[in-house]
Amino acid sequence: MSGKLYLCATPIGNLEDITLRVLRTLKEVDLIAAEDTRNSIKLLNHFDIKTPMTSYHEYNKVEKAYTLIDKMRSGVNVALITDAGTPGISDPGEVLVAMCYEAGIEVTSLPGPAACITALTLSGLSTRRFAFEAFLPPDKKERKAILEELKSETRTIILYEAPHHLVGTLEELYETLGNRRMTLCRELTKKHETAFCSTIKDLLDFYQDQKPLGECVLVIEGKSREEIREEEKAAWEEMSISQHMEVYEKQGIARKEAMKLVAKDRGVTKREIYQALLEIK
Repeated sequence: MSGKLYLCATPIGNLEDITLRVLRTLKEVDLIAAEDTRNSIKLLNHFDIKTPMTSYHEYNKVEKAYTLIDKMRSGVNVALITDAGTPGISDPGEVLVAMCYEAGIEVTSLPGPAACITALTLSGLSTRRFAFEAFLPPDKKERKAILEELKSETRTIILYEAPHHLVGTLEELYETLGNRRMTLCRELTKKHETAFCSTIKDLLDFYQDQKPLGECVLVIEGKSREEIREEEKAAWEEMSISQHMEVYEKQGIARKEAMKLVAKDRGVTKREIYQALLEIK
C-alpha cells in the first residue's frame, strides 16, 4: 500500500497554536519533510517529537519531490511542514502536492495557522471577499503589472512583506492604488503583535521615521464599485458617442444593442444616443 502526504500547519509564532492532530501526526508518520530542518528541530524538540526529518525547500522542490514520492509509493507516510504556517501557501509545498496527485499519492491537509487569514480577521476590513497575492515578485516589470491589476481589485487585498522592503512597497502601493484604508499586521501571535489600522499614506509617513521590524502582512481595502463606475463613466464621456459605438460594434455587437450599452455606460436613454447619432450624420 502507498503511503500518504500530510500537510501539517505549524505555528506562525506562538507554539500554543499547534493542534493536537498535528502533534499526533508528526509523531506517527515515518518522515517529516521540513522547509528548514534547523528551524523545525526547535519545534520538534519542544514537543518531544523524534520522527526523522529531511529538507524540502524552494531550491530542491522538484528533485526532492520525486524522492519523497518514491518513498510514499513504497509505503512511507510523510508529513510536510513549512517554517511557519500552512504548507503550500506561498511555499514550495504546492509543487509536491501537485506531483503527488499526478503520481496517485493520497494527500490530506491538517488545518491550522495561516498568517494571511489571521491578519485578514484582525484587519477590521471586509473579510467576505479577498485576494491573496503573498509577496510581490522582485522582477520590476512583473511587479508593476500585478500592481496595475490590483488597482481595480474590489476585494480586500492581502500581501506579505519583509521589514527591509516595507517602505519601498508602501511607496509603490500609494503611487498605484492611491490612499486606501490599510491594516499593517506584524509579529502575528507573538509577544509584540501589532495591527495598525490606518491608511497607506499615514503608514508610509510613519515608517519614514520608524525602522520597520518583524515580518509584515498588509491588508488593503479593495476599490469600491461606485468608484469604478465613476471612473468608467468619466472614461466613456471623454469619447465621442460615435467612438463609443465603435467600441461595441468592433466586438460584433449589433447596432441596436450597442446603442443600449452606450446609453447605459453614459447614464442616458437609448433615445438620446439615437438622436445624437442622427445629428452626427
